[in-house]
Amino acid sequence: MLDRLKAIEARYNEINELLIDPDVVRDVKKLTELSKEQKSLEKIVVLFHEQQKLENSLDDLKEMKKSDDAEIAEMATLELEESKARLVEIEDEMKVLLLPKDPNDEKDVIVEIKGAVGGDEANIFAGDLFRMYTKYADSKGWKIDVFDAQESAQGGYSNISFKVSGESVYSFLKYESGGHRVQRIPVTEANGRIQTSIATVLVMPEAEEIDFKLEEKDLKIDTFCSSGPGGQGVNTTYSAVRVTYIPTGDFVACQIFRSQHENKAYAMDVLRTRIYERMLAEEAEKTGATRQALVGHGERSEKIRTYNYPQNRVTDHRIGFTINRLDAIIEGKLDLVIQELINEDQKAKLAAESEAK
Repeated sequence: MLDRLKAIEARYNEINELLIDPDVVRDVKKLTELSKEQKSLEKIVVLFHEQQKLENSLDDLKEMKKSDDAEIAEMATLELEESKARLVEIEDEMKVLLLPKDPNDEKDVIVEIKGAVGGDEANIFAGDLFRMYTKYADSKGWKIDVFDAQESAQGGYSNISFKVSGESVYSFLKYESGGHRVQRIPVTEANGRIQTSIATVLVMPEAEEIDFKLEEKDLKIDTFCSSGPGGQGVNTTYSAVRVTYIPTGDFVACQIFRSQHENKAYAMDVLRTRIYERMLAEEAEKTGATRQALVGHGERSEKIRTYNYPQNRVTDHRIGFTINRLDAIIEGKLDLVIQELINEDQKAKLAAESEAK
């Protein structure tokens, strides 16, 4: 572990030097990549330095413990115990931080939410989930851009797609893919009966050109006038764009920007992500690779969580976790569930690593 920590420290110092290099400063993409890498290594390096400082102080504390001055000896004994306890904590923290990283953890994500089972109530719940993720993103300092939305007549959305940008977005939201079940009395229910409905969520790490390149020959680009609710025209210029990937028929329409160029770029970004995600899933199926129980590539059909309104209860079925804080969670306090998923994921990885040794 020591050699690995020294290598990480050396890389961290190297990045610090690169970040003040004029050539790097002028290259926005390179600067962003290095800044993200620096941030991902910073906590490990800080812990490593604390560990070294504590270990270097142990011999001095052991000597002070032998002092004839009772007060100094007692203080040294207490500090020695505290230092040893903290060193155990640091080692445990480092084990987690040194676990193999998901290469997508630092990426932004594309999210699609659909009302699935339950008609209008499922669409209303899809809207509630979008609002929950919006509030959660705000708490993290992330940015949300909606690029496509089909509003439901009774409220919510039959389908809404959006991008979430910020620091380490996928590392948190990757746990959200799957079926989200709601149990409550719908506003559309005249007899006051509890109904069960489902909305599905798909979270995809944003694919870059280095992951998958869309060739112009495989694309069909259509432009049209942006429209508002009910098809009412928003402007008379053909700024909205629909990009179709001819080999599969997949398409993405975008009209959130006034500029046709920006709408096209955004649609291409989302389309690239969708196709790349499907390619990864198909490849995993061909090679017999199994999808992880907790993270990434969750199937829409897999029921992952239930939101029971009468009992103010949220249950995540993957880890058997239940909490009576639905009111807080639906208002964006999603870390109450996500942190439990992160903890279980880390425990599983640590156990697998121990078995491998």
